[in-house]
Amino acid sequence: MKPPQFWYGEPASLMDHLTAFASRALSPIYAAMGARRIAKAQPAFAEPAVICVGNLTLGGTGKTPVTIAILKEALSRDINAQALSRGYGGKLAGPVCVDTTRHFARDVGDEPLLIASAAPVWVSRDRVGGAHAAQLHEADLIIMDDGHQNPDLHKDVSVVVIDAAAGWGNGRVFPAGPLREPVDRGLQRADAVVLMVPEPDFEPDYAGLGLADIQIPVLRAWLKPTAPAPDGPVVAFAGIGRPEKFFNALTAAGARLAETYSFPDHHEFTRAELDQLRQEAARHSASLVTTEKDFVRIPATGRDGVLAWPVRAVFAEPARLTALVQQALDAAAERR
Repeated sequence: MKPPQFWYGEPASLMDHLTAFASRALSPIYAAMGARRIAKAQPAFAEPAVICVGNLTLGGTGKTPVTIAILKEALSRDINAQALSRGYGGKLAGPVCVDTTRHFARDVGDEPLLIASAAPVWVSRDRVGGAHAAQLHEADLIIMDDGHQNPDLHKDVSVVVIDAAAGWGNGRVFPAGPLREPVDRGLQRADAVVLMVPEPDFEPDYAGLGLADIQIPVLRAWLKPTAPAPDGPVVAFAGIGRPEKFFNALTAAGARLAETYSFPDHHEFTRAELDQLRQEAARHSASLVTTEKDFVRIPATGRDGVLAWPVRAVFAEPARLTALVQQALDAAAERR
């Protein structure tokens, strides 16, 4: 879905005003349903340690790059780390281990395909079933991509990823705002926070984010390109939670943006849309660039002329990431 204007700014039209006003009556119901589900749940335990990488808002905060960074940290220590995902946007219910040679985004979702470049990924709508599948394949550590609001599987460490620049938007719970649950309630269940900043020198509003007096670790991280921006003019397109983050990152890397095109998160690109984007790039004599997450959703036959611009999560204090992995392993050892 594409976030409504009023989630992160003032309503842009009379219809936006009316929608914002009407949706406020539904927010308490949504929040109460989520709280009730969590309160009544009896989480199942898996033998491996479980780290959940989630967030409190709808839309992109950087969960997937953080998940990949944790996986790589664990693997560098010879820990058998595997990922677990619901596989949003895919048709397979699982549990199924992602195979990049035969699975497509329509099968398992876009995020699992990205994560599979780093480690084995289990897609399962039943998180408990997926965790048991990883356990049968000798996982020591499971990194669950998303699921902070899912109470079915016990988490040894629950990490909340926050976009430091976007914050909580208008501070309201869905559908009146971008929050999945009230901030204080979500942070109470967190064991650590990863604060994604747009650049290393960015100074977050800790008080405004509710982090001024928080008693859990707060790790700072940012996304760093692993390839230079294309030379010459660029036509950029993205169907992620906040496409403007991608466009701003390209500009910061020195790209000259001729045009930008935003699509809803997890958008499935049609042949006509891709042809039109290629025509726009040709009109500007520009490179056609998108995110890795968008690229994996494009059919192989439609990728001609499209460049994927790769990024990775970089942590200000890598030792704290190591400590997070160890915290989960220690917690799992204590409960066994």
